[in-house]
Amino acid sequence: MTVSFGDFSSLCHIVPSYPWCNLFYRQLQDNFPNITLTPPAIAGVGVNPSCAIPLMDTSQSPERLGNIANVVMCAVSVFVVAALIGLAWRRQAAVARVEMVVFLSMYLVTLPLQLLTTGSILRQGSQALVALTAVHAGVVAALFWTLLGCALVSMQVVEDGTLSSLVPLVVFILAFFGITTYISLDVALTITHSGTFGPSNPPLALHSIPIFVLTSMWPGIAALLYFGIMSYVVLGILREVRPLWYYVLAAVLFVLSQLDYFLLSKVICNASSGKVDGSFIATLLETLAVGVLVWGWKSITEDTWDDETYYG
Repeated sequence: MTVSFGDFSSLCHIVPSYPWCNLFYRQLQDNFPNITLTPPAIAGVGVNPSCAIPLMDTSQSPERLGNIANVVMCAVSVFVVAALIGLAWRRQAAVARVEMVVFLSMYLVTLPLQLLTTGSILRQGSQALVALTAVHAGVVAALFWTLLGCALVSMQVVEDGTLSSLVPLVVFILAFFGITTYISLDVALTITHSGTFGPSNPPLALHSIPIFVLTSMWPGIAALLYFGIMSYVVLGILREVRPLWYYVLAAVLFVLSQLDYFLLSKVICNASSGKVDGSFIATLLETLAVGVLVWGWKSITEDTWDDETYYG
């Protein structure tokens, strides 16, 4: 079958623990009962995936623990990000302090959502899994706007921490969250029956251009714009080189996390016979990227009003 722009068929078949596939499982379940799907009682994340971690069931022998490695990594990352939020909040004079705390808080919210949507904890096709996946998609789209917003504020076009900065930031957060969440729900549940958001045609193409743009393309575009703007701030405005290496390292870690998720995860899943996949490594690398990004921001901002560091 030919893959078109906006198709999730290959991703949902090849990439283990790809959360947006939960939306298409429910779409097929409701609209195309003649299509054979992995039974919900054992189905992991994906649509008839080549390798998937089966649904958690501790009554079985041996016990099925779901995506336990990523569940643990998400839980550990929650504490790491909470510590980063405390670090950022204490930097009273830092440029974009409030905006950075908002970004970190948004990332913190994605972790328990990721745990639930990719952990093989909730039954495939259930209302709970669909709703959480839609919210997860909305938060991810809003998260990357927040990242880009932090970069824009760092240029000091508007004064950070004021209404002129926070109002546009919050308005666009709500817009990205609301639009992406609604579209995700419509894709899964076919709310409008308009054909705009679903069901997919042909069914197994798992086609949705809006979801593909908002959850796959937009994060990459926003991350690239963030790196470009921060490179300009560090090299063009501050005329420093050393702080840029933090941003380079964060970018490398983010790229590695995506390579692991989309390329290595299936290899790990097959090698472990569906016990674990590469999602826990991706979560680790993403959290490290966020930590290094905070350190880069810390290196170019003042700690207190009396400090004489790079700018503030």
